[in-house]
Amino acid sequence: MTVYVDVMFVRELLVDGSILLTTAWVRHIRARPWRVLTAASIGACYVVLMLFPPLSILFTLAVKILISLLMLWVAFGFFSIQNFFRNIAAFYTVNFVAAGAIIGIHYLLMQGSGEVWRTITFINGGMQVELKMGFIYVLAAFSIGIYIYRSVYVQRRERELVRTHLAEVKIQIGDREHTCTGLIDTGNQLYDPLTRTPVMVVEANVWQDDLPEAWLKSIRESQVDRLVAGLGEESFAWQDRLRLVPYRGINRGSQFMLALKPDFVQIEREGQVFVSRKVLVGIDGGKLSADSTYQAIIHPSLVQSNQ
Repeated sequence: MTVYVDVMFVRELLVDGSILLTTAWVRHIRARPWRVLTAASIGACYVVLMLFPPLSILFTLAVKILISLLMLWVAFGFFSIQNFFRNIAAFYTVNFVAAGAIIGIHYLLMQGSGEVWRTITFINGGMQVELKMGFIYVLAAFSIGIYIYRSVYVQRRERELVRTHLAEVKIQIGDREHTCTGLIDTGNQLYDPLTRTPVMVVEANVWQDDLPEAWLKSIRESQVDRLVAGLGEESFAWQDRLRLVPYRGINRGSQFMLALKPDFVQIEREGQVFVSRKVLVGIDGGKLSADSTYQAIIHPSLVQSNQ
């Protein structure tokens, strides 16, 4: 069998470089190209040296681990033990995900048992499985596996980030008490322009037992200005608590949001309780969270100090 060492070197250089770049992507590291290229070259040289029988010691587990640690040190440097261990964990996770994707797609595309048996060899009562695939195939399967892993990883990180900013909200208006889960959003800088009162936003569904059905319909259809214009036509117990707050929606011009003046709003987060009396509760006609994780957007000033 003829082995082209230069082709093997280039192939391993590209694969190792891809794995290192993906590791940097997962770890949010801005890797320097020359360091990644040097580390990938170390990995490619290691694979080539493994072809020589006198260097069989290179097949041992200890040497393989040492080479991978050297590659990570060259590619990303060493800043602390904790940071380096995280790089190691990300590197091996990317490797395992890529290998699993390659094997999985390989067997998925096999047609019939004949192809499977051609990859199996029985030696001394044991079974060896050989994977025969081209570089383009390996690269495609690797890319698919990393894309799936990255998508799952990002979604999990986003969910964890959202959970760290969730809080329990209790809104008291007269003898009525409403509770829901809210998201503390530092980007929410909505204030009543006249009184500089912070505005937290709550889904209209939270108020469906208290607001007239016609009002809920107008709020969902973004016709709040018409609703306020016809206030005298339908009596409402909280009429004196209503406010109209102007705001600028995304990709839209200036709009108005119907808001209520509560007696107080209590926010509980990580064992801390914040009570605010200077606050307005804006009513939003849509869904603030696609998966209903939260039903309110909390103004950041409401969790800074009791008001």
